Order: sequence, then structure tokens, then C-alpha cells
Amino acid sequence: MTTEIRIDALLPAEMAKRAEYVGVRKAETPLITMLALSILAGAFIALGAIFATTILSGGMALKDAEGAVVLTTGVPYGINRLFGGLVFCLGLILVVVGGAELFTGNNLIVMAWASGKVSTKALMRNWVIVYLGNFIGALGTAGLIFISKQWMFSSGAVGLNALNIAKSKVELGFLQAVALGILCNALVCLAVWMTYSARSTIDKIAAIIFPITAFVAAGFEHSIANMYFIPIALFIKDFAGETFWTTIGKTPADFASITWTSFFLNLIPVTIGNIIGGALFVAAIYWMVFLRPGKISQ
Repeated sequence: MTTEIRIDALLPAEMAKRAEYVGVRKAETPLITMLALSILAGAFIALGAIFATTILSGGMALKDAEGAVVLTTGVPYGINRLFGGLVFCLGLILVVVGGAELFTGNNLIVMAWASGKVSTKALMRNWVIVYLGNFIGALGTAGLIFISKQWMFSSGAVGLNALNIAKSKVELGFLQAVALGILCNALVCLAVWMTYSARSTIDKIAAIIFPITAFVAAGFEHSIANMYFIPIALFIKDFAGETFWTTIGKTPADFASITWTSFFLNLIPVTIGNIIGGALFVAAIYWMVFLRPGKISQ
């Protein structure tokens, strides 16, 4: 008797079955385990954000009081964003390969929920616990980075870039933030979806790189990443010493829009958009195509 050994990637119909199975397992994860893994995921995404913030600082321009550029590396905008997106992939690679619970990726549990294998209560339990755990992990990492003073590197350029990133996020309009959140998590969930076809770690990493690079380079909004991007800017704004502000030629008043209130007002529409993009535009559509009752698998 011979056993068939397959080394090729799983086909989409098989991926749907795996996504359904993974969704059930995630929903059934014990509370303490789920919380611990979600804290890790928040920290992992924050590590990707730290990497991206540092890399993007290399292509920024500093301006004097009149707004004239006094320093620039000359790196084209698109190339700079490409580099930032590539390094941000670290976050989801750590989540998927290392094993952790990420709220945005867990929107795919909707596939198991739609099949009746996960209850609404279990779905909401997972999302709430994982979201809170992600927040703890990302915020804790922001605090650690602030204490480390890594943001002072390159004569404060890293810190200035962190402030500019957060400022651009908190100044988004509500509908704009929702739309950017939809686009972001559609790509994130497509990345996770494609890892279900993987036969190896290299396969998983390859599946992640392009969708995640695309969302970062395009400037889409990820709620968990923003749990790092905005708090680190708040810590810098509120607690950086005079030396930092003198070095970068700015004052806290230049970043008045960055507040704890604006942070949470950013999270609301971005989270709504992330849920729509992941749960509806990816999970629900693939469930309808491959798992709906009466569907013949392809």
C-alpha cells in the first residue's frame, strides 16, 4: 500500500477547510493562553512598527522655522515606503510563524462562525480578549522603547518620524480612517489566508511579504499597529526632554493634535474598517465560495 506525499501548496478549497479548522481551535483556546498569545502578538506588531519607523526615518526631510528643507537623504517617496513596508512584515511573520493571536487576522474566524462551528459568543469572546491583549502588548512595547531612548537615535530623527507618523494618523477623518482600515485588513487577512496554503515556514513568509508590504507602503490603517505608533508619539510628546526638542527644531505645540483622546478616536473607525475588510471582504466571501451549504468543493 502506497501513501501519497504532496509537497505542493494546498488549493483554495483545502485552504478554506484549514481556515475553518483553525478558527474553531482559536475560539476554543483557554482564556489565559489566549491572553498571553495576544499580548505577544501586540508586541510582535509593535516590533515591526519600530523597524519601519527606524527605516523610514532615513528618508525623511527636516525643515526650518520657515518650512524650508534643510536636510534630506534624497530617497524617493515610493522607494522609502517600500522599504518601510518590507521591514514591517516582521510583525506578521512573528505572529504566524512564532504563534500568537492577532485581532485583525482573527477576523477570519468568521469562516468557522458562518459554518456554525463557532458560536457568536465564542467569536466575540475571542475578539474582545485578543484585542485587549494586543493593546497591552503594543502599549507595553511603546513604553519600553520610550525608556530605551531608541527614539533619540540619529539626532532625534527617529523620534521626529514617530511624531509625524502619529500626527498623520490622528488627523484622519472618520470615514477616511474606516476606508483605510478596510483596505488594510483585507490585505492582512489575504496574507493570513494564503499562509493556509503553506507547506513550510518559507512558504508562510513568502505569502506574507507582498500583502503586508503593500498595505504599509500605501498608507493603510492597522488598528493594532496604531496601538504602538500613536502611544510612542504621546510618550515622546509628553515626556521628552528639552534637548530632544532643541535638536529637532520643534516644540510639543507642533504636535498638539496628538492626544490620548485623538488616539482612541482613531482606533474606533480604524477598528471598524479592519473588521469590515477582514470579516466581510475576505472571510465571508471565501466562506460563500468554498464552504456555504450545498457548495461542491473545487
